[in-house]
Amino acid sequence: MIKNLDFFAALVQQDNTIPLFEAALSIAQDADAQLDLAATQLQVDTMAARLRRRLPSDTSPVQKLRLLNHFFYQELGFAGNINDYYDPSNSYLNRVLDSRRGIPISLAVLYMELAHQIGLDIKGISFPGHFLMKLSVQSGDIVLDPLNGASLSREELEERLEPYLSQSPDRDSALSAYLHEARPREILVRMLRNLKALYFERAEWELALGVQQRLVILLPDDLAERRDRGMAYANLECPQAALKDIEDYLEQRPHAQDAGMLRQMLPSLKEAARRLN
Repeated sequence: MIKNLDFFAALVQQDNTIPLFEAALSIAQDADAQLDLAATQLQVDTMAARLRRRLPSDTSPVQKLRLLNHFFYQELGFAGNINDYYDPSNSYLNRVLDSRRGIPISLAVLYMELAHQIGLDIKGISFPGHFLMKLSVQSGDIVLDPLNGASLSREELEERLEPYLSQSPDRDSALSAYLHEARPREILVRMLRNLKALYFERAEWELALGVQQRLVILLPDDLAERRDRGMAYANLECPQAALKDIEDYLEQRPHAQDAGMLRQMLPSLKEAARRLN
């Protein structure tokens, strides 16, 4: 586990050099400790090579997009896992490759990797509720739904955004703010927080801890992620590690809404840590 985390930390050290697909794939090592990252990367490289051989040198970006859509959704059969949307496997790229089923963000990471390998600069969009993708062309941005590759109109995007908008007088500005490119770190955080919600709800604390370790690596200054790592440690009966994270949180946020609840935990954690010494 430590070795896997060290590898992940090395991958995400610098914002401008994060290899998104490799870093996202490595998350699956928490659930599949023996996962062969190189073999899985080769699987995707082979798919990209198959598609690349079909592309004339003068293929336009829009033509590449059409061919990639057909290849990804029709030939390879990737789609949303509508029958088991909340299965954690939907966030592990090796399992998505095997099952051809995923959620928007995992399908998008795979799609973008293939796109980049054929010279198509598709970006992620951290849209609320449903991760999206976009291709910028001379006429504007083509916004895509990763579940099926469909191009979304402005009206469809505004309709999807409606539940997340407060009373905003400038709807055009509000929509534009949600269509910015998502950087790799942001995408990885969103993938991990999807898993976090599932594992905390299911009380699967060992897997939750793996997720929290990666979130703390990605967001070292986020005190809430350290607190939540402490909660995972506490539920795994690792009181010393739990104490460190929770006490650090309380020291820097003594008046947080959850401070009282966390302080009530300290005596039992301290007693459990004392018994270990």
